Amino acid sequence: MASISPSLHHPCNSRTGFLGKTHGTRPRLFSAGRVGFVRTLVECKESRIGKQPIEVPPNVTLTLEEQFVKAKGPLGELSLSFPGDVKIVKEESGNLRVYKTAETKRANQMHGLFRTLTDNIIVGVSKGFDKKLQLVGVGYRAAVEGNDLVMNLGFSHPVRMAIPEGLAVKVEENTRITVSGYDKSAIGQFAATIKKWRPPEPYKGKGIRYMDEVVRRKEGKAGKKK
Repeated sequence: MASISPSLHHPCNSRTGFLGKTHGTRPRLFSAGRVGFVRTLVECKESRIGKQPIEVPPNVTLTLEEQFVKAKGPLGELSLSFPGDVKIVKEESGNLRVYKTAETKRANQMHGLFRTLTDNIIVGVSKGFDKKLQLVGVGYRAAVEGNDLVMNLGFSHPVRMAIPEGLAVKVEENTRITVSGYDKSAIGQFAATIKKWRPPEPYKGKGIRYMDEVVRRKEGKAGKKK
């Protein structure tokens, strides 16, 4: 196959283009029956989330050991292990930055993910997180009894759930549940387990929903016209 113009640089999602006006290339003329393709060089961009610095409050103590970071604050202690695709560095300003160690698709994915996970553990041990749920339905109510969350959800018996260690649950007006703590993933998991008992149904909206959740409603069956 005949040689063509030099390769061009394009974002990660670029594909090999057929000779023509694609990518603004100027193809050479070939005799009939000879077909050429432009071979592009993939150059991945840096994650917009991953390149942002992570602020460390003065009340948080950090321990960095190669691919391992541990954060200790007034609310608790959390740790995180990094894969070989990324690394974490503490700057002179005291902020943290996550860098890629390779130019691969997986490294690009891990870059933004582990920047977010690192920020979550620092915010968690210093300020904490919470997740709020709402019970919607006649007779639906909840209460905290000791270390258990007890809910009446229309079953023949109340639902009793043990509150995991490190989490706090508060119930307001018998229908509003707030799950709080310093581990964001544990909060989200427990809130999802609560909601799983009665997901909101689309006709009357009954069930357990997140406070900021929008439940898409459906129109019920209409009566037969006479």
